[in-house]
Amino acid sequence: MEKKELKILAQNLAHPQGEKGIEIGEMMNATNIGMTLESIKALIIEDNETILEIGHGNGGHVKSIFSLAKNLKYTGIDISETMYHEARKLNKDFENQANFVLYDANKLPFENNVFDKIFTVNTVYFWENPIEFLNEIYRVLKDDGIFVLTFGQRDFMEKLPFTAYNFTLYNNDEMEELVSKSHFTRMKTSEKEEEIKSKTGEETIQRIYTVLTIKK
Repeated sequence: MEKKELKILAQNLAHPQGEKGIEIGEMMNATNIGMTLESIKALIIEDNETILEIGHGNGGHVKSIFSLAKNLKYTGIDISETMYHEARKLNKDFENQANFVLYDANKLPFENNVFDKIFTVNTVYFWENPIEFLNEIYRVLKDDGIFVLTFGQRDFMEKLPFTAYNFTLYNNDEMEELVSKSHFTRMKTSEKEEEIKSKTGEETIQRIYTVLTIKK
């Protein structure tokens, strides 16, 4: 891909917009589904829980959450108006259980201690103030809640040409240090590996990523 195309791809991975954004949202859902399902698994979802996802994308995976337990309430937040509308459209059958919210990427628009479980996949690269944002997540998570943060490791991500444009990358040690500077006090690191089609669509690659399970 040309430099201009890579820049457009990077911009839409961070903030999908318009018809191109819808296309990339579908691609992200397909290429990230393994990471997403591993993250959901790590949450250990139980009946009657409230779940928050930060950066829901097109929401094509949300229906899989409702099959895990009874009487769940899911909230997804995203900075992309395009993804907000796509997620609502794709999940219209679950409108009584799933709520989608636009937000400004800095402050979470919720009261304190609202959610039992929170997760986010492949969004941390775009956080402007990561420690402050981690503290926002801490604020809205219940005292006995679980937060799962999933990201591609630096060594893997650096091999992808589009990550040269406005991605902040982390290895496990850097991420654990970052989390330790927030209000969170406990975390467990789990490394995963999977074979996926690259986001440029040009090759199959081995992705190495981390599922970080974090508690207050």
